[in-house]
Amino acid sequence: MVKDRKLIIAGNWKMNKTAAEALDLVNGIKRELANVKEVDIVVCPPFTALAGVSEALLNSNIRLGAQNMSENGPGAFTGEIAAPMLKEFSVRYVILGHSERRQFQKEPDDLIARKAAAAHASALKPIVCVGETLAEREANITEKIVGSQVRGSLAGLSRELVEETVIAYEPVWAIGTGKTASAQQAQDVHAFIRGVLSEMFDDATARRVRIQYGGSVKPSNARELMSLPDVDGALVGGAALEARSFADIIRNSI
Repeated sequence: MVKDRKLIIAGNWKMNKTAAEALDLVNGIKRELANVKEVDIVVCPPFTALAGVSEALLNSNIRLGAQNMSENGPGAFTGEIAAPMLKEFSVRYVILGHSERRQFQKEPDDLIARKAAAAHASALKPIVCVGETLAEREANITEKIVGSQVRGSLAGLSRELVEETVIAYEPVWAIGTGKTASAQQAQDVHAFIRGVLSEMFDDATARRVRIQYGGSVKPSNARELMSLPDVDGALVGGAALEARSFADIIRNSI
């Protein structure tokens, strides 16, 4: 199978990096990857660093992403961030439904679907995360869990909007643990997700959607993972916090 989907590799910095540290990191990434055009590169710093990182990325080949957003527009929602606030800093992508938010903030699929719709309404591209826990994997219900998350989190989106959505498959048991899904495990779930998209929409739409893998991606396993037929990039956590390791993941993926 020949992939005609452009790889997208995004660094999720999570709750790391002060504004000053974020500038150091993004400037290092810029230096490392200044000439890379073959991959869509995204960095997702914490909200407090968006302004500085946005300015640093002007006229670069790297796009800015945010780690979350509200399903609501501006209003009386203390502690939340609305899409127009992200747009002010030239944010292009937003991570939605990350497993940590599903776990700690108890975010359900229908909320993630509303956030995805709100993102698209403001011309932001959602990176919608799905994935099973270790207990679910060991109970052999990965497809049941992931299929339900995909259907629920994309509910209400048109074919056109789904094609502008990135899906990130992140087996929860492989996030920050040093464990990585085997190449076959990753490919199997990515192919399954593409099959769900075919059922929800059609085969042509499913072929156009980019599906990232997330879960202890590092320079040493990037080439094997990114070469899989249905893996279209990576959502990188810990290895994205150091410019050289993030750059090596991207270089090893080309």
